[in-house]
Amino acid sequence: MTAATKANAIEFIRRLPAGFQTRAGERGSLLSGGQRQRIAIARAIIRDPGILVLDEATSALDTNSEVLVQDALKKASQGRTTIVIAHRLSTIRDADNIVVMANGKIVEQGTHGNLIKRRSSYFNLVEAQQIRHDPSEKVGLLAPPEYSDSEKDDKQAAPEQHPTRQTALLETSTEAQEDDQRTDKRGTETSGLIPFIVQFNTQDKGWMTIGLVMSIFGGSGTPTSAIFFAECIRAMSKPPRLYQELRDDVNFWALMYLWLGIFLFVVNVWRDRAFAKCSERMLFRARDTAFRSILRQEISFFESKTTGSLISFLATETTNISGFSGPILGTILSMSTCIVAAIILSIIFSWKLGLVCTSTVPFLLASGFLRFYMLSYAEAKSKAAYEQSASYACEALSAIRTVASLGREQNVLEEYTRQLNVQSRAALKTAAYSAVLYAASQALPFFCIALGFWYGGTLVSQREITLFQFFVCFTEIVFSAQAAGSMFASTPDVAKARTAAASLKEICDRKPSIDTWSIEGLPVRSVTGAIEFQAVSFRYPGHNHHVLRDIDIKILPGQYVALVGASGSGKSTCISLLERFYDCSTGRIIVDGKDIRSLNINQYRSHVALVSQEPVLYHGTIRDNILLGTSGNISEQALYQVCREANIYDFIISLPDGFETTVGTKGVLLSGGQKQRISIARALIRNPSILLLDEATSALDSESEKIVQAALNQASRGRTTVAIAHRLSTIQDADHIYFLENGAIVEEGNHTSLMDAGGRYAELVSLQKLGT
Repeated sequence: MTAATKANAIEFIRRLPAGFQTRAGERGSLLSGGQRQRIAIARAIIRDPGILVLDEATSALDTNSEVLVQDALKKASQGRTTIVIAHRLSTIRDADNIVVMANGKIVEQGTHGNLIKRRSSYFNLVEAQQIRHDPSEKVGLLAPPEYSDSEKDDKQAAPEQHPTRQTALLETSTEAQEDDQRTDKRGTETSGLIPFIVQFNTQDKGWMTIGLVMSIFGGSGTPTSAIFFAECIRAMSKPPRLYQELRDDVNFWALMYLWLGIFLFVVNVWRDRAFAKCSERMLFRARDTAFRSILRQEISFFESKTTGSLISFLATETTNISGFSGPILGTILSMSTCIVAAIILSIIFSWKLGLVCTSTVPFLLASGFLRFYMLSYAEAKSKAAYEQSASYACEALSAIRTVASLGREQNVLEEYTRQLNVQSRAALKTAAYSAVLYAASQALPFFCIALGFWYGGTLVSQREITLFQFFVCFTEIVFSAQAAGSMFASTPDVAKARTAAASLKEICDRKPSIDTWSIEGLPVRSVTGAIEFQAVSFRYPGHNHHVLRDIDIKILPGQYVALVGASGSGKSTCISLLERFYDCSTGRIIVDGKDIRSLNINQYRSHVALVSQEPVLYHGTIRDNILLGTSGNISEQALYQVCREANIYDFIISLPDGFETTVGTKGVLLSGGQKQRISIARALIRNPSILLLDEATSALDSESEKIVQAALNQASRGRTTVAIAHRLSTIQDADHIYFLENGAIVEEGNHTSLMDAGGRYAELVSLQKLGT
């Protein structure tokens, strides 16, 4: 409680449905950036460390929260060594020593006052962050506002801005779960899964036909060998005086066995070859279909699924589908042919003995199918359990630096082991029942043998059948029963295949509310950038709390519009609605006079570029990451130009491999500012008509921010730009500024008019000014 209070997090935590027990989601996805940052600060404070390292610890906070958290950090740093990395210089003006670095070297150091007097590098950085009351005013070094002790107490006691997004997302509701269950559950029955899986092999009908025919031929081998065996017994039963005849008959039937073996060798080679081709091609198509189906889902789908579970599904579940294809399917078909042929032949040779022996087959099949369904049920539970552990491991590994810095490796391992143990205990119980059923399926053939010997002997003694008829009927059923027993050894693979196929069918049948691959909608060949929010209200799917309430915004083509306000006020939600990650609950968003819901979504998004607060780079080269999402050939000059505009060109060409430099997974080999500038270049190279900037310069130092902001101002000419910013210096030249609070617009105007009004915007500006 104390740590959360110091980090200015206690108020929004108390407002959550489950308080401190509320789940934050994978990587804190259900919280805003500022809320995640404050929880991280509380986590650091509660450890009471001797050395406190703050790497842009307040970068994601709005100005009011930053002031309160910064005051808490000052208190927390008392009695301990504190090292602060900051681009917002207002957060370190009271530091005992400020070190200014450039190109890996220290260029100057001292206190804030001393460095200002030198009017050198630090002075230039401070000047770049000043906010003017009037655009015509010269930038000056203004003193921060002074508060009395009572005013400070009032501010600290004031309730935090109402969190919007995470509260809505974390409210208890079954609607979201129902949204993920739109598919027809009857389709997950085995009878509905077989046609679904078969469709992946429709292009391989030739190979599939060969495999099926060869499986039937292979299944006829065992009944045929039973007749050969009976003939050998009859031949060897001849008296010694007919030795030559005995020898000739035995040689003949031995030769027939040899030819049968050669025949089955050829049959099985072609069967396995055919099914192997079908199986590999089926797996390829299944994986491709699964990934396509995942990619086409709306954003809310990914908020209900973890990355680990989706990766586990693509890597494991699609492979398990092979249990419905290839050698396993061939084995099942062969054994089915074997049993049917054996029953028919045994009844032909001796209907009494044939019927008695056949009566045991249903019990044998029943034990196998019971085991199959039990394993299917267990596999479904196991899948859910292992998805949970896989998600936990994925999240822990992706945040390994945080785990290492907190020294929690052992705790992470213990939690992962605990999750595995829960599943292991359930699996052991299932394995015990499965072992009994499998043992029954293996023992029943011997019960068939016992029954066959007893009843067959009775019929022979009564001279109702000959010894030859007995051995034909007996060996047909016995050999077939043993073959059926071997078929049930494939039951676990088939059970896994059924579970995997059900999951794949569910994701393939799911109809996204916003289909990113839809070809429907009005064509969008060009966009001028006229945007209008008309009485827009929004709540996240499955929740009752509105994040936006009757928002009205009008943006003319080519205007630079800024959205400001506290964390969780709904600014990023406006960006999400413009990107059409979601559709508004009521009202509508108009672009160039048309409701964006009526436009072809892919063509519309091709005219929109987003630079988010947390840049996302993919494992590949710098060139690949910049050109990502472009269509057609991009000239080298165009590539170089956007890199210059994003202030990243000089850095790139200074690297040994230049544009071919690998950035590592998630851009881990680059700094935050470098990743952000590459992200900006990636947006600019698309030449969008609408440019969305969600804290686009938050990861940049003041010098780079000034250059990149100038580049963005240049890039915004001729296109509509919507920017979200906590650093108000980056949007003071905006054509229009909207101040959001609790999902509603409380102030609007340009910088000058809002400063003259002396309202909430002016208060934020005063909090961000630096003094000498």
